[in-house]
Amino acid sequence: MNEFVPVPDLLVTHSGSFHADELFSTVVLRRLYPGARLLRSRDPAEITPASDRIIYDVGRDYRPEAAIFDHHQRPAPLRPDGRPYSSFGLIWRHFGAAYLAALGVPEADIAAVQEAVDASFVLPIDLMDNGALSPSASGPLLSELMLPVLLESLRPPFDADGPVAEDACFVTAMEVARMLLEAQVARGAEKRRAETAVRAAIAATGAGRVLELPRGMPYHGVLTRSGADHILFVINPREKDWSLRGISLVEDGFELRADLPAAWAGLIDADLEAACGVAGAKFCHNGRFIAVAASREAIYRMAELAVAEAEARGL
Repeated sequence: MNEFVPVPDLLVTHSGSFHADELFSTVVLRRLYPGARLLRSRDPAEITPASDRIIYDVGRDYRPEAAIFDHHQRPAPLRPDGRPYSSFGLIWRHFGAAYLAALGVPEADIAAVQEAVDASFVLPIDLMDNGALSPSASGPLLSELMLPVLLESLRPPFDADGPVAEDACFVTAMEVARMLLEAQVARGAEKRRAETAVRAAIAATGAGRVLELPRGMPYHGVLTRSGADHILFVINPREKDWSLRGISLVEDGFELRADLPAAWAGLIDADLEAACGVAGAKFCHNGRFIAVAASREAIYRMAELAVAEAEARGL
């Protein structure tokens, strides 16, 4: 937390139309300082640094020691790589670790989760707020679904007069922003927990070609970073059966290290059992990236067959 205003009375941002950056900044600060009053203002007296307040996205100054975090002034604050901050990036830089601790992220994971959320969530909002990234870059079908655009759609209509409507809509949008940011943090913390489990499974697998996980969990990134390129498939139990999955060559990509056998594609139950010769085989996706069997024994037998075919192709 900010050492210069350990317990502020006021969280001050600008009035009028709101944007994603001060919404998310407010989410972070309200979690850390639930007793502080939110003040949306452009009054010079209220947006001037003082010992009782944190000011953000207004004031045309960035001085952490004075608890003011704006990015509209010249020169604007820049990240080490030269890309611009918005108020959200500044608040995340200085308060993100405390926010993650307040959400219960283990201390050992805070730095990694803070960096991951910054790269995947905070930075795009910073860039869009500064005009360095346009919603149109996503294409005409998706531009209106970009997160900052969706949050700004919660503003009041142009002919709703007075600050009451603006403030009420700000509170509504802030609640949406809160849920989204907390979900991002939960996802980042989840990936850290999964990484520990996946690395242990990789070590147990040794030179084997099939990785068994204790349950479904994110694994692609860990496999790539671990250098375990010899592993071709992943199995894990589900609620009532077991799954066998291929491994993407790149995270979030579609091309696999090895496909499941072409003869299994799109088959279910008896037809799949006949095609692979494994009792308990239940399903293989037409895309050949996942298959399902009724038991661990059956899924391992399917995995062995898939590995044998892949090795016959030189993989």
